[in-house]
Amino acid sequence: MKKLKILSAILLSLFWGACNKDTAQESDLKLWYDKPAKVWNEALPIGNGRLGAMVFGDPANEKIQLNEETFWSGGPSRNDNPKALEALPKVRELIFEGKYHEAEKMVNENMVAEQLHGSMYQTIGNLNLSFDGHENYTNYYRELDIENALFSTTYTVNGVNFKREVFASFPDQVIAVKLSSDQRRSLSFSASLNGPLARSTQALDANTLEMTGISSSHEGVEGQVKFNTRAKILNDGGEIKPDGNKITVTKADEVVILISIATSFVDYKTLSADENERCQKFLSEASQKTFAKLKKAHISDYREYFTRSSLNLGTTPASERPTDIRVKNFSQTNDPELVTLYYQFGRYLLISSSRPGGQPANLQGIWNGSTHPAWDSKYTININTEMNYWPAEKCNLPELHEPLIEMVKELSEAGAQTAQTMYGCDGWVTHHNTDIWRISGVIDGAFWGMWPMGGAWLTQHLWEKYLYNGDLEYLASVYPIMKSACRFYQDFLIEEPTNGWLVVSPSNSPENAPAGRPSVTAGATMDNQILFDLFSKTIKAATLLNQDENLISEYQKILDRLPPMQIGQYGQLQEWMEDLDSPEDKHRHISHLYGLHPSSQISPYSSPELFEAARTTLQHRGDVSTGWSMGWKVNFWARMLDGNHALKLIKDQLTLVGTDNNAGEGGGTYPNLLDAHPPFQIDGNFGCTAGIAEMLLQSHDGAIHFLPALPDEWKNGEITGLRTPGGFEVNCKWENGQLIKAEIKSTLGGNCRIRVPNEMVLNDDTELKKASGTNPNPFFEKAKIKDPVISEKAKLTKTNLPKTYLYDFPTEAGETYTILEN
Repeated sequence: MKKLKILSAILLSLFWGACNKDTAQESDLKLWYDKPAKVWNEALPIGNGRLGAMVFGDPANEKIQLNEETFWSGGPSRNDNPKALEALPKVRELIFEGKYHEAEKMVNENMVAEQLHGSMYQTIGNLNLSFDGHENYTNYYRELDIENALFSTTYTVNGVNFKREVFASFPDQVIAVKLSSDQRRSLSFSASLNGPLARSTQALDANTLEMTGISSSHEGVEGQVKFNTRAKILNDGGEIKPDGNKITVTKADEVVILISIATSFVDYKTLSADENERCQKFLSEASQKTFAKLKKAHISDYREYFTRSSLNLGTTPASERPTDIRVKNFSQTNDPELVTLYYQFGRYLLISSSRPGGQPANLQGIWNGSTHPAWDSKYTININTEMNYWPAEKCNLPELHEPLIEMVKELSEAGAQTAQTMYGCDGWVTHHNTDIWRISGVIDGAFWGMWPMGGAWLTQHLWEKYLYNGDLEYLASVYPIMKSACRFYQDFLIEEPTNGWLVVSPSNSPENAPAGRPSVTAGATMDNQILFDLFSKTIKAATLLNQDENLISEYQKILDRLPPMQIGQYGQLQEWMEDLDSPEDKHRHISHLYGLHPSSQISPYSSPELFEAARTTLQHRGDVSTGWSMGWKVNFWARMLDGNHALKLIKDQLTLVGTDNNAGEGGGTYPNLLDAHPPFQIDGNFGCTAGIAEMLLQSHDGAIHFLPALPDEWKNGEITGLRTPGGFEVNCKWENGQLIKAEIKSTLGGNCRIRVPNEMVLNDDTELKKASGTNPNPFFEKAKIKDPVISEKAKLTKTNLPKTYLYDFPTEAGETYTILEN
């Protein structure tokens, strides 16, 4: 009987799809369900970068929970602790004397922010639609079509078939809702707006609801962000009338609702916009267009991004089940199409939460149903924010990287004051967290927040964008930020007494500590790796731009004095300068493997000892962890060239967890495919999307490496639209684990070096030149790392790498090259 109900619901959905096929492409990329969402982690996300909504799809009581990306608690603010400057020398002295508890106490008392630990990203509220008599429904079907960015629900009540469509339009800056049925005069409901921070709700006229309010005060900073939300109800037929703060529609044939939201936010220093005027402008302009025209423009805009990359891993009968059931069964079934859906869902989320001109995706993207979300839904920049943007360049969404680039520019301004106030240093610094006001001080406590490396890591995204676009004008625009970041560490680095290395102190290895010791330390491995990237890439940028020849030699002297990576007594990569790692440590952060991913310092081809040490570390840490951590581990194991292990991590991440946002279970995935730390964090979605791409194509190690970590289960498949440094865009197809065809489009020209699992030829039967030595294409150049220091107790084993073939061929900008199996 249940199967018949599901089939009936699907047939009804297909009927409605046929009625609307003029605007949307048919899609297999859908999240679909046979029941409404009862809680937030079952609702489905839509967004246009600025506006977000979670749509529940309840027939009787529809709720559309609303967000606007600039609605945060507080207002323009800073959190530097001026006492840090005087305390800094003593803290360093205590660390070098091994008095870590005393050092931690002093950091907490003098360096951690005294009051403000960051503002909170907050919900606007809800649009509520109440339909009397719709509690007893049949043929229920709910879907999110991620190929067209459309939510829809269909169901039947008393023989009448009802449909709801919802999307968030970037071109028209509204959320659009359409209510329809297959019988005239069937739509009767009441509509209202409510929100926890509302100051007023009212019906402005017979067609328009309005809600206004202001963000909450937090940690001593008064709430200052004002918002205006309006919902315009356009009925075709029937009657419409205001009823207090509600609007009632009776016996309409069809209804369109347009939702507009605006705030007073201008930038991180300014709150002078007229939210009422902004809100009304969006609404007035959108109201002049038909729903069909709004929908067509929305789909066209969205698909401009989405269609650039595709993935086909095949399909099985498992894909015919509702999405939550597929996730529940994934580890025990063969459902490769769920991996495809998850890959594309990550791209969907980035398109929907990060658009040029707006804010970067925060800890929850743009989706948050609370005024007090977990970790304030800020920007955690010791891994999580960076992870959000791992798919941006590689998965062919480079424009969506822009909001993060702009935030780094703003942080370089705010962080310059922090560098002076707290440390007496030139340049700029930020620590492990920031918010929309670009705070850059130490928050939460010494254990978590005493990490002055957030800006240095974020700066890598500036360089990465150049590697993909080759735009020297862009590089010149961001080079001063890179140079200023280096300037801070020129002043801040200090010589440690044992080896004379230059180290960051005080710092930590993010959110972890050696057994029995506080986290506060000097010279953590991740810090050294990040500084190696910062200084070596800034040297490259200066060289390309023919600037600062004198600085290049100064930077090189610092590089020469950074601590090398070290291999400890268990054959592991050391997390700290001392050999303190425990094989029993299962911590979610594996920060010292930054050098393996996202950096390229650890390689099976150029640093095999470090490669094996990284493997040992991964084995010690284990697999199951928080959601985002497993997303990172997919990338780690892809870099280890172990596709089967990477797929095992995908299966661990695609484990269904409870829908309570504060569930106490391990990490995994909620029924709506959002990542569960738990609670919800969006970084795991983005990390795993990047990891799936990393399994199929890598370009960090001197060549474009096809199928570097292909699992045995993915014997046949095809992926298109991946990008690499040097301006290459790549499609590839494989059968029985062998690459049979690759297409490489060159946008910048230059040498193309490929690493492939089997022998290949160019499509004109030209023999490919076997490659050796360094890739002459400068976009693939790697800075040489120091040789590792290896413990006498370490026992290293060497893994036999899979056989590959390395080829070179010249390319011209604008040309596409086809490579075929020999």
